[in-house]
Amino acid sequence: MANIEELKEKLNFLLKSTALSVSDQQKAQLVKLVALLDKWNKAYNLTSVRDPQDMLVKHIMDSLVVSPYLQGERFIDVGTGPGLPGLPLAIINPDKTFVLLDSLGKRISFIRNALRELGITNVTPVLSRVEEYQPEERFDGVLSRAFASLKDMTDWCIHLLNQQGIFYALKGIYQPQEASALSPSIQVNKIVPLAVPELVGERHLVLLTKKA
Repeated sequence: MANIEELKEKLNFLLKSTALSVSDQQKAQLVKLVALLDKWNKAYNLTSVRDPQDMLVKHIMDSLVVSPYLQGERFIDVGTGPGLPGLPLAIINPDKTFVLLDSLGKRISFIRNALRELGITNVTPVLSRVEEYQPEERFDGVLSRAFASLKDMTDWCIHLLNQQGIFYALKGIYQPQEASALSPSIQVNKIVPLAVPELVGERHLVLLTKKA
């Protein structure tokens, strides 16, 4: 069982090496999210990360470091899995709204439960395949973590993005050849190396937009 006090200490320690501003209430929600993930993981196998302390690094911090780059108010996290990066980002950005989309029922069930338990009101979970989801209003940002290729992400999600919107692709090592496979209507705007405290390995945020 996850030790809440130990997780709080660890989270505070990790946050100190970032410039993120996170309130005590938000920290409590983030820690409770890890505890819920740990609990559900035993039955539903939502993530291969088993240790709650590791979840803080590999799931929570790995999601939060994207926050300073978010532009706009409406975001969709495609292939969100158990709500990553969408839930941690929604917790520390209560002024923004997030749709969390996944095609697997058990993941959406976990997210619905987490929203209730944590009192999160700026998230809408959606059970759907990304190519079948037709939103009433397009989004300022499309987020994706550990999605297939940049080409697949942009091809499958182009209908979700408004004209000025940004694709946020969370990647490990950035492969420049991925950009050469993109549709001619999509361009890479920026590649941001991300510093995730205590994470072994490279992380990059790739920002892409529609060409004017």
